[in-house]
Amino acid sequence: MRIVVTGATGNLGTALVRRLADEPDMTVHGISRRGPRVEPPYDTITWTPVDISRDGAEEPLAEAFRDADAVVHLAWRIQPGHDERLLYRTNVAGSDRVFTAAAKAGVPHLVHMSSVGAYSPASKNGTVDETWPTDGLSDSYYSRHKAAVEHLLDQVEREHPHLAVTRVRPGLILQPDAAAEIKRYFLGRLVPHALFRVRLPVLPLPRTMVLQFVHADDVADAVAKILATRAEGAYNLVSEPVVTPQVLAEVMRTRHVPIPPAALRTAARITWRLRLQPTSHGWVDLALTVPLLDATKAFARLGWTPRHNARDTLRQLLDGLARKEGLPPSPPLRP
Repeated sequence: MRIVVTGATGNLGTALVRRLADEPDMTVHGISRRGPRVEPPYDTITWTPVDISRDGAEEPLAEAFRDADAVVHLAWRIQPGHDERLLYRTNVAGSDRVFTAAAKAGVPHLVHMSSVGAYSPASKNGTVDETWPTDGLSDSYYSRHKAAVEHLLDQVEREHPHLAVTRVRPGLILQPDAAAEIKRYFLGRLVPHALFRVRLPVLPLPRTMVLQFVHADDVADAVAKILATRAEGAYNLVSEPVVTPQVLAEVMRTRHVPIPPAALRTAARITWRLRLQPTSHGWVDLALTVPLLDATKAFARLGWTPRHNARDTLRQLLDGLARKEGLPPSPPLRP
């Protein structure tokens, strides 16, 4: 099988490249805006540099997609958060170009990496399955873009009924190799690496800051199973346990101190507008309202079981942040 992966140098793309290297009947062709250095794990696959945000990207994409058995679309931009138009050109318009090129090239299987952020808000008192509405959260550009691409996929399925479409909706994807990238995207210079090498006296967070995490290698394994079986439809991917502020505090060996959600939102809004850190208040709103996911469908239909629990995944990331870990050959993951 010939698999083409957009965003192949990113957090999940790198994990997927590693995972598919273990599949003797699969070859991988990488698509990225900035090509990696020819070093492991990127030295065993072929590459085409394409900026999907640019008009006309459909043509080189369609050429790269020709004779592919599947396209896995992972390319996505999170920063610069102060320029939503630039992000839209990659995330929404760029995704549309990828889908158009895949249909034009006659690709039989399209796998899109969506997100828990595509879902409409829900109570944290229970979980939702893949039938929950994907209208996103209006206060978050990330959520708006993920929801918009879900609706683009609805149109793709209507117009191309013979194209198998899969939507993967994971929780927050972490791995140590992505520590430097995650710090740049969400913490910036306001939070030094040294902070992760000391024991904080307290962790001030709202009680409703309840999230789910999943290791990048486990998501890559689910995608490999989807490719092998050409599984269609939507799949939630998360690992246990659900991470409450208390769980996070235990992992960080500190004590949780509850604060009002408005306090965290205000602090994020002010520091973001002053460009002291890159996380807008929309990310806080998303973390407070995003639903908790039920991954039963992936367990039952894909035979998927995450090898890493959420505590260990989070602990590995925190250790990676303390050690300034990254992956030098990859432009986005470079320390």
